[in-house]
Amino acid sequence: MTTWQEFEQQAPDLAPRIRARFTAHKHHVLATLKRDGSPRVSGTEVDFHGGELFLGSMSGAVKAADLRRDGRCALHSNPGPGTDMPGGDAKLSLVAVELTDPAEIAAYEAGLPEPPPGPYHAFRLEVVGAALTEVVGDHLEISSWRPGGPVGVVERR
Repeated sequence: MTTWQEFEQQAPDLAPRIRARFTAHKHHVLATLKRDGSPRVSGTEVDFHGGELFLGSMSGAVKAADLRRDGRCALHSNPGPGTDMPGGDAKLSLVAVELTDPAEIAAYEAGLPEPPPGPYHAFRLEVVGAALTEVVGDHLEISSWRPGGPVGVVERR
């Protein structure tokens, strides 16, 4: 697993473009695994700070229960209005690690614009894969990355 900062170091051209997709809009789509192994899709928000990517969830939310049981998840960026998707369509394969250490929780809270309104769960998201699909001229350009490897680019016409 790779921290966001390590992703930025290993894929310095791709990581900022993907980050831009997740900071362009507040709400995104998270896919988790239900107890029976089937997918669950939920709306979510993410935060970048201290070289890490974080996700918070209200206490008792089913997405938090899913992540506590099995941290494997996927995050899809909000494409924004219209059909042209400026900046592309970003997807991350992740493993969520719940914050339990009081110092980590305090650092997480310090990086938020305002404290959570009530009890919550916080997760650090470790990157296990990333992809950005962009419309370039008359074709799609798909840039993808996995930890320890180079960025691959595929064109689809």
